[in-house]
Amino acid sequence: MSTTTQGLQTLTLSGLRFDASLGILETEKTAPQPILVDAELNLGLQPLMPRDDDITHVLDYRKVRKIIIDECTAQHVNLLETLIGKLAHRLMQLPNVQGVRVKIAKLEIFADCEVAIRMETGQW
Repeated sequence: MSTTTQGLQTLTLSGLRFDASLGILETEKTAPQPILVDAELNLGLQPLMPRDDDITHVLDYRKVRKIIIDECTAQHVNLLETLIGKLAHRLMQLPNVQGVRVKIAKLEIFADCEVAIRMETGQW
């Protein structure tokens, strides 16, 4: 009988909504707009259980959430492509992160649809 002690781990944040200064239109430059961010972080092979029940031995998802909000609200960015690239790069710098999938959607740019870009980098 074999005992499995490790598994592939992915940290996911879904449906994170907040306002960001983003876009090339005059209305987008003068007021923040609502965006939605989904992020998946591939943490690779991890123990099925941390060595103890202490937050310092895992990637704290509160930190990931804060990085997403901070990166997306730091300054006005013209292009969604620029913002998602900056965010993916920043998330790849976190400990044990081997891959990042991020999707950013502009929720109110059109009345009849959302516009989103998805970026994937690293190992999956």
